[in-house]
Amino acid sequence: MTERATLGASHFVGSALRTVTFVIAEAVRSADPTRIVLVFSLIVLSGCSRPSHVTVGSKVFTESVLLGEIATQLGTASNVSVIYRRQLGGTRILWDALLKAEIDVYPEYTGTLTNEIFAGKGLQGETAIRQALAERGIEMTHSLGFNDTYALGMREETARKLNIKTISDLRSHPDLRLGFSSEFLDRGDGYPSLRDAYRLNLPHVTGLDHDLAYRALVSGSIDVTDLYSTDAEIAENHLRVLQDDLHHFPDYQAIFLYRSDLRHRAPQMIAALARLEGRINESAMIAMNADAKIHKVPEARIASDFLSRKLGVSAISDFQGFWSRLASRTWEHLQLVSVSLLAAILIAIPLGIIAAAYPRMGQIILGGVAAIYTIPSLALLVFMIPILGIGWEPAVVALFLYSLLPIARNTYTGLHGIPSPVRESAAALGLPRLAQLVLVELPLASPAILAGIQTSAVLNVGTATLGALIGAGGYGQPILTGIRLDSHPMILEGAIPAAVLALVVQGGFELAGRVAVPKGLRMRSRENTN
Repeated sequence: MTERATLGASHFVGSALRTVTFVIAEAVRSADPTRIVLVFSLIVLSGCSRPSHVTVGSKVFTESVLLGEIATQLGTASNVSVIYRRQLGGTRILWDALLKAEIDVYPEYTGTLTNEIFAGKGLQGETAIRQALAERGIEMTHSLGFNDTYALGMREETARKLNIKTISDLRSHPDLRLGFSSEFLDRGDGYPSLRDAYRLNLPHVTGLDHDLAYRALVSGSIDVTDLYSTDAEIAENHLRVLQDDLHHFPDYQAIFLYRSDLRHRAPQMIAALARLEGRINESAMIAMNADAKIHKVPEARIASDFLSRKLGVSAISDFQGFWSRLASRTWEHLQLVSVSLLAAILIAIPLGIIAAAYPRMGQIILGGVAAIYTIPSLALLVFMIPILGIGWEPAVVALFLYSLLPIARNTYTGLHGIPSPVRESAAALGLPRLAQLVLVELPLASPAILAGIQTSAVLNVGTATLGALIGAGGYGQPILTGIRLDSHPMILEGAIPAAVLALVVQGGFELAGRVAVPKGLRMRSRENTN
């Protein structure tokens, strides 16, 4: 009961914060106050009921993305309204999102359930797993038909030269450079337990992205990495899979996890998932992985071809052309930047004014926003997930927090730098304190304030690409996909527009400064800068 109550409270708080964030977004998109009030009312009312659509999620590696795509297209073909949120991160992010109803379905593996999600509970067999899932309102399908277990791999020539055939053989080579995926380094069924089981004492161990680890292995930068047994790169790069001679790694049968409430919300989706049970063997999964990673076939097309070939389902692929993808990602990115920046302007300028008026309080305010600014971007995004879940809202809040410091500090600096004679002259004219602030001080400080807003805007454009890690979209989405598929054109599809947008924002604020700030103040600002 305590766990469910905690999850319920977290879901309620997250829903409330998402409501506020969404209303701010509507304020940007529409200047009609009536519409904003109506939207707010609808969101509050809709918070009492579950959405009619089914949300499918997937992890950040290719096989998970493909399985999620297959489930999405099959659900759509079964007359289910499906939203697909691909490459959301690692196991814990997807599992927590499933518990909190941020997503309804995602592909998982039995070995991950027993050794990572339910680590320490000693679950044995499918019945025990299903019972543990049911206690959390989750169910799972039967195996999709293949086992994707962990393994360790080396380049064939290196393994042959050192006569390494098994994982136990690694003990005789302490100078080997090991590069493991970050998740494998931290998982209960990953390197820590492997090291203990095999009594490995290998000092040169580093963490890498799984896809980058393959490139490092092929280039000779590392000697050993973790593999998934269905990875297409194993055969493509002529890698030797080391024998798990102590049988450390369990079976990782591929399955789908889904929320139990789908039984009455969308029973067609559960029926669609059941059609995939036992229909994907290991060779078929390896072939699909190869099509995506090596032959660069769009994942939506691979999924559509599989469903047509295996199940006779004419699924509709949502594969988009370049210009359509660019327009979609640009719109998503602009929303992330504009909403977070507007909220930061509305909060940070008053904070800067207070900091300038009350020096002691100002130290606390500026110290607080500076402390937030020092938190690494990825860490701040992760901190947002327990409160706001995944998607657009936590990314906006994180960007908002990062935007506070430049604006607040520049507002403080601009006001604090106004000469005393100017302040005294305004007071001598008999202007009330608020009028002095609005008519004299803020205009004089406007070059500094605008510079702070400009800095925040440009930083937001770049930082917003990280939002793709939690399903916020934007230019980070093709960058993540490009890294995963080792596709430089796909990486540039996100990186170049992000750089162009940053330059456009920079130029836009320069132009705004020329129009809004009097020439004399601009010259004074440049003199102070020099």
